[in-house]
Amino acid sequence: MKTHFIGLDTHGQFCDVTAVNGKGEVVLRRRSKTNIPALVALLELVPKPRHLVIEEGPLADWLWRNPWSQVEQMVVCEPRRNRLIAREGDKDDPIDAEKLAQLFRGGFVKAVHHTATLERACLKQQVSLYQQQVRLRVHEGHRARSLLRQHGIIVRERDFAQSADRQDLLARLPTNRTLREDLELLWQSYELAALHELRLGKRLVELAQQEEVVRRFQALPGIGWVRGLTLFVWLDTPWRFATKQALWRYLGIGLQRRRSGNGPERLGVPKQVNRPLKSTILGAAKSAAAQGDNPFADQYRRWRDEGLSARVARRNVARSLAVTLWGLWKNGSAYRPDWVGVAAAARR
Repeated sequence: MKTHFIGLDTHGQFCDVTAVNGKGEVVLRRRSKTNIPALVALLELVPKPRHLVIEEGPLADWLWRNPWSQVEQMVVCEPRRNRLIAREGDKDDPIDAEKLAQLFRGGFVKAVHHTATLERACLKQQVSLYQQQVRLRVHEGHRARSLLRQHGIIVRERDFAQSADRQDLLARLPTNRTLREDLELLWQSYELAALHELRLGKRLVELAQQEEVVRRFQALPGIGWVRGLTLFVWLDTPWRFATKQALWRYLGIGLQRRRSGNGPERLGVPKQVNRPLKSTILGAAKSAAAQGDNPFADQYRRWRDEGLSARVARRNVARSLAVTLWGLWKNGSAYRPDWVGVAAAARR
């Protein structure tokens, strides 16, 4: 039985569908409206068995969650991995769909994990919305600070976070009505962003407290409700990762080895990572190290005493924290401080 590989290039109004057989020969090339019934009708024109591939994008999660009984396998793949190969030669939407199908046939696509349920997807969207609101609040604060700096007033965000502190800053500005109105407008934008961030943060805490796994995460030093929920929704399941090294790479705290010819071997942290997720685990490590009186703080002090920089020691703490969290998630146990670093110590 010949397998057929279907590439789906998605857009808001239409999708291009190209199917190839096991030899790479195009057996179908059509355009469809972007709705499930139209896509299902098009897929049924391709002989079974059918393997469908789409690239990660705004529509990928919606398409992933719909029941595709017409295909034996569906993969959402990483577009950055495909870009260099797909960029060669002519480019338009039907050609993109064919190249996607050919990459899938050759086994060159990298699958992207998606949550299985709408509830988990909505929870992940809540976390993303909160993170966006935090960035917006910081951005509005930077705009106000920049305007003040242009007139010789160097302040931090906390110096104008409360409205009672702003009159002194206004008094230090040159007497210019337009300047004062601009600054007050920026402060209004900052206040609105901070208010929305506060409301979303409270909502996230309520949602986090409803998740049994997050309640266990929260017992770890440096892991609060928001950080715990962020790790929970982005990791989704501990069974995604076969090894702790795979977990570290996904979190952005693993190392990549690079070597060319007879040159030296270099180890470094990858640049293309999920930055909010990386910031979450590194922030948790920093908080755990600062709290003291916990095994992660002890690890941090030991690594610093051994001559490691604060940055490397903090990354090592983040790895230890991630492995501990991953372990208690897999085996359903509660956090036990005496278990931290036991496996690593046994190998010494």
